[in-house]
Amino acid sequence: MSIVYIGIGSNLGDREKNCSRSIDLLEKHGIVIRQRSSLYETIPWGLRDQPLFLNMVIKAETELKPQELLELLKNLEIEVGRGKASSRWGPRAIDLDILLYEDIILNEATLTIPHPYLHKRDFVLTPLCEIAADVKHPVLQLTMRELLETLRNQSV
Repeated sequence: MSIVYIGIGSNLGDREKNCSRSIDLLEKHGIVIRQRSSLYETIPWGLRDQPLFLNMVIKAETELKPQELLELLKNLEIEVGRGKASSRWGPRAIDLDILLYEDIILNEATLTIPHPYLHKRDFVLTPLCEIAADVKHPVLQLTMRELLETLRNQSV
């Protein structure tokens, strides 16, 4: 089993229910949830003119390979109610992202691990630090705590 960290976000409908339902569906598909962060209400990133998000991160175990996990996440997004977004960072009922998968570094057309914006997003790093502050980013070789501190220092 591989350890993965998955970012979960929702800003349409019953946001908390969308996040919970996503976790339930992951478990039904054999993903073992080991830890979950608190829910954080956050301002949108990228496209600001939209409802606030609820964000969280889970630590999970899976036997799925990275591309298989990505396919599952995309299917679950559809099942929970994510339609085709009107823009790249537009509103959505659910957004499921692979943040880290073991210490794998992967750069393919459809999947980049670690997530390419992980170190630039407070709404990902804050919940990630709650459950995995000492995990190192496999490319940047900094812990999640160090990445969050760096990000916060840059925005001061």
